[in-house]
Amino acid sequence: MPQDTKDIAIGWGALGDLGAFPSSRDAFKAAFATAYPTDKPGAVPVKAGVLYRFAKEMNVGDVVVYPSKADRIVNIGIVQGRYTFLPSVNSEYPHRRSVEWKVHAPRAQFSQQALYEIGSAITLFQVSNNAEEFLAALDGIPLKTADVDAVSAAEIAVQAEEGVEDFVIKRLKNDLSAEQFEHFIAGLLRCMGYHARVTRHTGDGGVDIIAHKDELGFEPPIIKVQCKQSLSTIGGPTVQQLLGAIQSNEHALFVTLGDYSSDAIRIERGKSNLRLIGGADLVQLIFNNYEGFEPRFKALLPLKRSYTPSTMPVDTLLSVR
Repeated sequence: MPQDTKDIAIGWGALGDLGAFPSSRDAFKAAFATAYPTDKPGAVPVKAGVLYRFAKEMNVGDVVVYPSKADRIVNIGIVQGRYTFLPSVNSEYPHRRSVEWKVHAPRAQFSQQALYEIGSAITLFQVSNNAEEFLAALDGIPLKTADVDAVSAAEIAVQAEEGVEDFVIKRLKNDLSAEQFEHFIAGLLRCMGYHARVTRHTGDGGVDIIAHKDELGFEPPIIKVQCKQSLSTIGGPTVQQLLGAIQSNEHALFVTLGDYSSDAIRIERGKSNLRLIGGADLVQLIFNNYEGFEPRFKALLPLKRSYTPSTMPVDTLLSVR
């Protein structure tokens, strides 16, 4: 982007000169809906709001931030002129304002939080959460973003993990019947190296799956599994019911999409042959064994490997051997 004064411009030229419009958002919405009747109704307030801000709210002296995707540069400038309608200059982008660009900084100079904020899909909006970073860059004293990015990396990683975990739990809860959920857990156990079969629910004391290492199921340990396709908290009495179906040389595994009460966790701690798997642990097991899933289960949970920033300090990362 040139270093000298240059216009910023937006489209929607069919509206004509916005300077003649009253300073009313409703007037802009009505005009936009008339000029662009094919737009989705929900998009009208958003696009009309962009035009209103550009023509009526933006003032001479305001700071403008423009992230250029082509060269990965963040451009920061000062609005120099009032709104003008110049279709003769560019009929595709006739709504214009002149801007003097002061700073052209690489994206790496800014924290990830700030970059995410200015990466909005909306054409024109007010920077609210990270304005101090861009103002500091404009003043020639950019902030040190190491500490900010350390927080950002942790937040990005947590948000990414939570988003995928929510997706997996919702699919397992809403897209499977109770019996299909049992078959899914049996499939997961097979991926982990067990032979697993779903029981027929005839006086089994809550046992839904029987798993074992040998093909015939004669060699210990025998694992009896109860599955609860529930998001609620599983209490001690429910766990005790499963233990009542376990013989002295067998193991018990309880799998749920939700969590366990403190009473249930205390029971687990006192039983070496009992394992409780809640939603978060189940998702992690799915991640660890995803490549071995049958195609039908991969279709249910279409996941792909991706990377998120590590929360480890840089000096720790560099010291790993």
